[in-house]
Amino acid sequence: MGYNPGMADRAFTPDAMRQWASAQYARGVGHAAMRQALLAAGWQPEQADAALAAALDTPADGACAAPRSLPGPDLSAATPTLEADGHAVRLLAAMERPTLAVFAQLLDARECAALVQAARPRLARSLTVETQTGGEAVNADRTSEGMFFERGESALVRRIEARIAALLHWPVDHGEGLQVLRYGPGAEYKPHYDYFDPHEAGTPAMLRRGGQRIATLVMYLNTPAAGGATVFPDLALQVAPQQGHAVFFRYPRPEPQTRTLHGGAPVLAGEKWIATKWLREGIFE
Repeated sequence: MGYNPGMADRAFTPDAMRQWASAQYARGVGHAAMRQALLAAGWQPEQADAALAAALDTPADGACAAPRSLPGPDLSAATPTLEADGHAVRLLAAMERPTLAVFAQLLDARECAALVQAARPRLARSLTVETQTGGEAVNADRTSEGMFFERGESALVRRIEARIAALLHWPVDHGEGLQVLRYGPGAEYKPHYDYFDPHEAGTPAMLRRGGQRIATLVMYLNTPAAGGATVFPDLALQVAPQQGHAVFFRYPRPEPQTRTLHGGAPVLAGEKWIATKWLREGIFE
């Protein structure tokens, strides 16, 4: 793995650690492998985690730069309720690295049911981005059914989009259309990243429609009987799907070090319905 930080190097400056982490990433070394290298060199787990979090929060010179501004809720007031276009949203949990928040009451039961009803007749086997071409293709890692609403397609969609824009302080036109997904028993989406990999041939074509994806909001439209959690393997975190709740996370750079690897665990009983909103750097067309 090249330079191996040892016991004496725990006084590493942040810049030196960023340079080391960036060099490892350029060689294809992921966050977990870097952490293991630090542990093998004698670092304590909490020291390694803190050093990597600080190093990877800001890219080293020459790495992919973060956008100047980013979507996200305003947590400065430290209140449990956030106002979003006249709607009260409760904050259940929040994290700084990566920026992640779990909300309750983002959608009410009638809105959830209306989205499901409108989406159901338009469902088809879910596709994933085809990284070589910029198109879409069936992927065995994703075994759901889904559809997209056009942005502003109906009064319901416009109301939800306005609420999301107010909650996350990001313009409506900087978001893709709402995608509704249905996961039946056994269906899942294996861990993946939502950004477009800059090393793939098809990425330039996808970036032309609004730049990089920089954040994701997953809204739960029902409560499955069992299973279906949104999992974040790098964070050892699971978010249980509850109707009306949502989880938001952002990834300011298209790199695994953002620790936003996530997936949908298999549904064990019943079905799971979600609505996903992907946010872009610029105007999505």
